[in-house]
Amino acid sequence: MGVSTRYVLHQGPVLGALGRAAMAAVKSRKKTSGGSAPTQIPGRELRERIPPRPADLVQDYIRNVGGDPSAYRNQVPAHLFPQWVFPLQARGLEDVSYPLQKVLNGGCRIEFNAPLALNEALNVSCRLEGIDDDGKRAIIHQRAVTGTAAQPEAVVTHVYAFVPLSSKKDEKPAAGAPKKKAPPARVPEDAREIAFWNIPVSAGLDFAKLTGDFNPIHWIAPAARAAGFKNVILHGFATLARAIEGMNRALFAGDPSRLATIDVRFTRPLVLPAKVGLYVRGDEIFVGSAKGGPANLVGTFTTR
Repeated sequence: MGVSTRYVLHQGPVLGALGRAAMAAVKSRKKTSGGSAPTQIPGRELRERIPPRPADLVQDYIRNVGGDPSAYRNQVPAHLFPQWVFPLQARGLEDVSYPLQKVLNGGCRIEFNAPLALNEALNVSCRLEGIDDDGKRAIIHQRAVTGTAAQPEAVVTHVYAFVPLSSKKDEKPAAGAPKKKAPPARVPEDAREIAFWNIPVSAGLDFAKLTGDFNPIHWIAPAARAAGFKNVILHGFATLARAIEGMNRALFAGDPSRLATIDVRFTRPLVLPAKVGLYVRGDEIFVGSAKGGPANLVGTFTTR
């Protein structure tokens, strides 16, 4: 059974941010084709106080990404942060003169400092921390803090957006120079499989209803193909949320408080439908179809 469409009614701020981001992408395309950094780094700090998250939405979100709602005991899972942080992130990029229509989710870090109470308002702040531009791509780093009155820095997140600035045909290697191409990230042969998922093609639309991220590449096949994908792709944050809940079940006996930090990179689009597993090797995690195969997500984690 799919996620109820009624949750779209809770996504006004995210949908508005998507609209503003689309307009900003059009403006940035007119300004420059190569990109330039904003005048101020770090950027201005944006703040917002948001009402408590709807309990039914939170419970259905946890179930959707493979978690157990009873494990959270009236808490909001930290990996739902895009649902309330994205609007501030979009505002923070309004002055950035990069081709924002090409932005890809490169990865993120989550620091789990304290639980987020389900019935409390959340204080959220977000700031553009830096831009790494080498002429071929730009990596935009934004830091966000979510907290309550009692726990002002309960969850700290760092999101890294990847913006390609030149196409392969634009790159001209020196005469006689060998072509260098980084090997794709792979799931190690000695990693241990701790979960396996059969993810339907509808997963992108379901996650969009729960978080508000209705980027069409996640739920409209023609839009995904126009962007260069074989079919719709799963949100990177949906893959991350599934990985965290898989770890909670297999490694932490269902206790989300055991996870202290997680750092991940989204290394390969997860085209839907998909059959992929979650693999662990020491403090490393991987999402991919099989040991030795290409990895869609790679990362590290720490526990308490």
